Amino acid sequence: MIVKHYIADFVLQTDWMARGKEQEHGWLLPLSAHVACHALATLCIALVVAPRLWWLALVDFAIHFCIDRTKGVISRRTRWNPGQVQFWWLLGFDQMLHALTDLGLAASFLSL
Repeated sequence: MIVKHYIADFVLQTDWMARGKEQEHGWLLPLSAHVACHALATLCIALVVAPRLWWLALVDFAIHFCIDRTKGVISRRTRWNPGQVQFWWLLGFDQMLHALTDLGLAASFLSL
C-alpha cells in the first residue's frame, strides 16, 4: 500500500492535479482526478488480493478526497509556505493520515 501511495501521490500526480486541487475555485476536477489514481490503484490491489473487497477503492477515494481537500483549505486560508514550519507540520500530518489510511486498507486485505 505504501508503494501504491508513492506511485499515486508522487509519480502519477501531475502539476495540474497538484496545483489545481489547492485552488479556491476549480479544485474539484483536479482533486477528483488525483484521488481517482489512488482509488484505481487500490482497486487493482483488491482485484488481485481479494476481489470481493473491490469497494475499498471507494473508501480510499472518499478518505483521500477529504484529507487532501481539508489540507488545501487550511493551506490556502493560513497561507503557510515552505519557509514556515507550520507548512511542514501540515504536510507531515497529511502524509500521516494517508499512511494510516493505507495501513487500515492493508489490514482489511489481510483480515481475510
